[in-house]
Amino acid sequence: MGGWRERSHGRRGALVVAGIVLAAGLIVMAGTAWALHRRDAAAAERIMDQRTSLAQSAVTVETRRYVDLLRTAAAGLGEASELDARTFQDGTAPLAGTALPGATSVVLVAPVPAGDVAAAQARWRRLGAGGITLTPVPGSSEHLFTIFSRTLDGGVAPELGVDLTRAAEPTAALAASRRTGLATVSDAYVLLRDQGLPAEQRQRSFVFATPIHRGGAFLGWLVMGMRGQDFLGEVLAAAGQELLGGSLSATDGSGMPTTVATLPAPGEPDLHRESTVEVADRRWTLTTMADSTQLPGGHSALPLTTGLTGSAIVLLLAGLIYVLSTGRARAEARVVAATAELRQAEREARRQSGLLAAVMNSIGDGVGVVNEHGEFLLHNRAARALLGVEHDIAGLAGWQAHYGIFRPDGSPFPAEQLPLARALAGEPSDGVEMVIRNAARPDGVLISVDGRPLDPAAGQRGAVAVFRDITALRRYEADLAAFAGVVAHDLKSPLAIVSGHCEAADEILADVLAEPPGGADKGAWRPAVDEARDAIGQAVGGVQRMGALIDDLLAYTTARDAPLRLRAVDLGALVAEVVADRTSRAAVGDRPAPRIFVGDLPEVIADAGMLRRVLDNLIGNSVKYVRPGTAAHVDVTATADPVGWAHIQVADRGIGIPDAHKPHVFDSFHRAHEGTGYAGTGLGLAICRRIVERHGGAVAVEDNPGGGTRISFTLPLATTLNGPVPSPHRVGERVSS
Repeated sequence: MGGWRERSHGRRGALVVAGIVLAAGLIVMAGTAWALHRRDAAAAERIMDQRTSLAQSAVTVETRRYVDLLRTAAAGLGEASELDARTFQDGTAPLAGTALPGATSVVLVAPVPAGDVAAAQARWRRLGAGGITLTPVPGSSEHLFTIFSRTLDGGVAPELGVDLTRAAEPTAALAASRRTGLATVSDAYVLLRDQGLPAEQRQRSFVFATPIHRGGAFLGWLVMGMRGQDFLGEVLAAAGQELLGGSLSATDGSGMPTTVATLPAPGEPDLHRESTVEVADRRWTLTTMADSTQLPGGHSALPLTTGLTGSAIVLLLAGLIYVLSTGRARAEARVVAATAELRQAEREARRQSGLLAAVMNSIGDGVGVVNEHGEFLLHNRAARALLGVEHDIAGLAGWQAHYGIFRPDGSPFPAEQLPLARALAGEPSDGVEMVIRNAARPDGVLISVDGRPLDPAAGQRGAVAVFRDITALRRYEADLAAFAGVVAHDLKSPLAIVSGHCEAADEILADVLAEPPGGADKGAWRPAVDEARDAIGQAVGGVQRMGALIDDLLAYTTARDAPLRLRAVDLGALVAEVVADRTSRAAVGDRPAPRIFVGDLPEVIADAGMLRRVLDNLIGNSVKYVRPGTAAHVDVTATADPVGWAHIQVADRGIGIPDAHKPHVFDSFHRAHEGTGYAGTGLGLAICRRIVERHGGAVAVEDNPGGGTRISFTLPLATTLNGPVPSPHRVGERVSS
């Protein structure tokens, strides 16, 4: 009892001391974190004031540049002896390189009394305004016509001959400039040149105007447009270093304040400033905003870090005080619990190890695992049976000779290209075919190998390979291909006989029609002979369609089962052959010759025969599916991406593919234009997809922006022939038309 009371009293005392230390420490840490936070907030306010001052100065400087440059150009025009087109262009040329933010164009505006429009039009045409037509606004005693212009933003030049009295804002600005002899700026409005744009593209804008005098005579105004949103975006981006947002306000045509432009601030703005900017004879209001956490020096993690770190230290210290007083019994209990858990984990590990070994020796596929140094950690029973070698060796360099690894063509398989070697380098591989030929396997066995880097959860770097015997499968595929070829030949032989007899019968009927027996009247014989010849023609057409179907079925089977003979293929030369063949066939008859453009095409890794069938099908479809009497337009182009794939596009201007059929056009026997008079078996695009996917690529169809259809597919570039083969690829969004 005495010992228990002593321990209980000790625990209570330790708990009290730990509580006191914890409370005092947390209070001190909270006060420190709050003081640091207030320091950051004050810094953010100061930086916001500095950024706002910079933004206000930038707006002031840029608007003064507008006024000064416009005034200088107007003074130069006033000094010229004749204000014609050449003088205007020479006088305003310096404005083109000033990079004024938001500037649209500079325009010469001339006042014309209501009764002098025709005379003024003739005068300005004589002075170089070309075919200008002055279009006055009815009811105005004096018109303000745009005569000459220069574009400053690279856009479309403003329309000339327009009467600016159509808009009250520029009219008022021009009147004030003429009256005072100074530069003026208009109220905010939508420029006449922008009023035809969609609503979401229109900006609230201004015009700056300054009078042009020669001696004491008033000649007109030099007017420059400025889009408010573009101006504010450029000025704030430069002055605020993309940390500020804001808005620009001015009066509109009714004299009421209106927001001209806005620029959102990054983050969640919590700081706002407002300042006034003098612009010519107007005042604009600039509002700036920013997120204090985005401003440099305005926010730091120090208050939070200090609070959390200090609190953690205080908690640790209080806990340590308590643990030092009461920790012995708890430590003993934890040792007992940890020992029990360790024993349970050891039993589970042994069970899992035994289960894994049983599974690995039960599966029919071979499995091999190596560490980062190329030393084998595991070869299951099926792997040793396939390889025929009882013991393993370490090191990549000796694998080829030790296990007898060869390419399917009989050449030694390079060690650095083995799936396990590639997996150790971090590159996965699938379906790599190789032949194992050694003393235990003198006839050789063809295997397919998949290699993967070892999962980091295994606790060490390494690689795993899974391989299976495909000798019987390849033999079966070869037999099936031979069988398909024999069947196709046996089916086509009677078709050829039928076609020959039909052609002979047609020739006989033609001779009968030319010389009827017994001198009979040709007119009496013609209906029956024509009907018979038509029936023969239909029979010949059916024979041809049957032959085409047999060819496509054979190609469809070959595309799936025939072995790939990969090599570097000159895509440009192969397309040229297909185009020449298709052009010669399409030129027969009354159909217009197709126009086929072939861009620069790269070398790719492919089976040349299979790739030619893909190109022949796609180009053939583009030539075939056009409107009657219309020449086919086909573009064959390609681009290369940085990861080793060529993107090939075949685009046409034909009849297109309905949207409902696009998801199914690559399915077997699917015809998007069935019943429209276009012949086909529905297997062409299915063959294309099968061949492209066997090369590791993908194929897609979409509408061609110029009308018609665009089919895109991908193939590995020839630059990867001696390097790592790129991972299986999907067709991207971006393809050229």
